[in-house]
Amino acid sequence: MPQSPSCRAERQGSTHSAGSQYADCVLDDLDYRLIALLRSDSRTPVAVLARELGVNRSTVTSRIDRLVDNGVIEGFTIRVSGDLEHDSVQGVMLVATENSRSHEIVRELRGYPELEQLHSTTGTWDLVLQIRARNLSEFDLVLERVRAIPGVRTTQTNLLFSSLRTV
Repeated sequence: MPQSPSCRAERQGSTHSAGSQYADCVLDDLDYRLIALLRSDSRTPVAVLARELGVNRSTVTSRIDRLVDNGVIEGFTIRVSGDLEHDSVQGVMLVATENSRSHEIVRELRGYPELEQLHSTTGTWDLVLQIRARNLSEFDLVLERVRAIPGVRTTQTNLLFSSLRTV
């Protein structure tokens, strides 16, 4: 069972809240630099991270452990080559929900392996989902499953043809 995160952010001498869920842990410049390096390649060896940051390996290891334990880092992931998934179908689904059911909907969506990204937003739509499926039939099944979730009022889906910029 993951611990509930509790950290606040401190950057360049000024402390600011990184959200009420991070109230006890302080993020400093080293933490932000470490997170940036891990974002670019989460498999970077600790020795390389330590050298890049100018600290010893035990410092990097303890920082990573603290960031994970406090929920700042939620996981380490991979990016798959676009060549491998060139036949996949990608799309963005906009979802309007019943406000009283938003948390349950998000909890269920987090279990969908086809979901690459899930965002909450303001305006007409409550959620933005980025979906990837192996083919159009599987993509359509994902859309049906999302629409069948209790509390989903309406959706709008747009297929993505090409990525002009990725992170």
